[in-house]
Amino acid sequence: MKEENTTEHSPSLPGGLISVDQWKQPEMSVQRTLKDAIRHLTAQLRAGMSSDEEPFQSLDDLPSLTDKQIQHIAPHPDFTALAGALLDSLAELRESETLRREVAVVAAPPFSGVREALVRLPGLGAVSADAESWHLVAPPDNLLMNRQDACRWWDEQDLTGPWVIPELADFWLRHTSGFALISELFQRMVSGRVGPGLVGCSSWCWQFWESYLPDAHLGPLTPAPLDAERLGQWLEYLAASRDGRAITARMTDDGLYVLPVENPPDAEKRKHSGFLRDLATASRGIPGVALAIWQRSLRARPEDEMEEDPDSQTRGPGGRSCWVVPLDQLSLPSMPQSSDRSIGFILHALLLHDGLDEERIALVTGVGEPELQLALSRLARADVVYEGEASGRWHVTPLGYPTVRRHLQSWGYPVDGF
Repeated sequence: MKEENTTEHSPSLPGGLISVDQWKQPEMSVQRTLKDAIRHLTAQLRAGMSSDEEPFQSLDDLPSLTDKQIQHIAPHPDFTALAGALLDSLAELRESETLRREVAVVAAPPFSGVREALVRLPGLGAVSADAESWHLVAPPDNLLMNRQDACRWWDEQDLTGPWVIPELADFWLRHTSGFALISELFQRMVSGRVGPGLVGCSSWCWQFWESYLPDAHLGPLTPAPLDAERLGQWLEYLAASRDGRAITARMTDDGLYVLPVENPPDAEKRKHSGFLRDLATASRGIPGVALAIWQRSLRARPEDEMEEDPDSQTRGPGGRSCWVVPLDQLSLPSMPQSSDRSIGFILHALLLHDGLDEERIALVTGVGEPELQLALSRLARADVVYEGEASGRWHVTPLGYPTVRRHLQSWGYPVDGF
């Protein structure tokens, strides 16, 4: 497979889709880190700073952004646009013959937005009549089947194409009777007994099934990780997605610039912070994790709240300004200390299945009441997991994901490759 697509990608999917084998975690350069430290010290000691570069002394105590400000400065992405970008990237890979399989598999880390995008493909919502229509394949209520039942169920599904499964993790349970549906689907995909399709899959689910059926060879793709450059471009795109207003973000501790990534034309070269590189590393290049940390790090002066008044926005397309707290000053979720081994079982199950309700958590982990409820309550208080109001399913939080992954790995659990 080619190393990387060279064409320009949609701002909603920086880097496009790549082979899973090409994925690399964004890393922090030691040399650049030392340079940033020296630059920070120099900035702190510099006496003759211009007013444009000199931060206010009280910036470390600025309040967090309000929900209203976050909606304008760091909103959630448009998943319909992401759906279009995924299809465009797949079409490009097919045109270049990099992708030749009838069924494309997109295995992505949690919080990549793939599930949310794939439920918005043409034909699954309000789209134009001439758009290609996709058929959604939804899981059955009962996932515990034998092989014969699984074959019968798949026979009843329309897989002539184009068909889509937004999240493969919804089709199985780690239980002796919970493997049949995915096993049968993979056999049909490998043997060419299905039409053109698209399967989204959590990287944790994919790690399990790749180990369970190593000879399937389905050639999964994945979104390119957000390194510092891509992350900066993506955050600028999000900030301007509502009303086209650009964002200027600077560090609270030294006034160095975070955004915009590029220097404005005909302007003096700005000194940029290494924050985006640190954020890319801390989030493992995962969009939803990076956005959650970014939202937590943003600060604004009280007068900036007044600028968000609807009447003020009619005055012109001027940019917005905000301030950014260094990562080492942020309060992020940490794993509650406990000798209870059930916590690891629960967290691993939630990631394997991209969320579960309490009944199914108990089924796949063997953890019963009241132990299960106590463990979930403890994790929820630590902001490591949350319960979906509508679905009743428990999920790992985006902010809690980095520490959850680190702890599961240190406890000896198999982790994903992302």
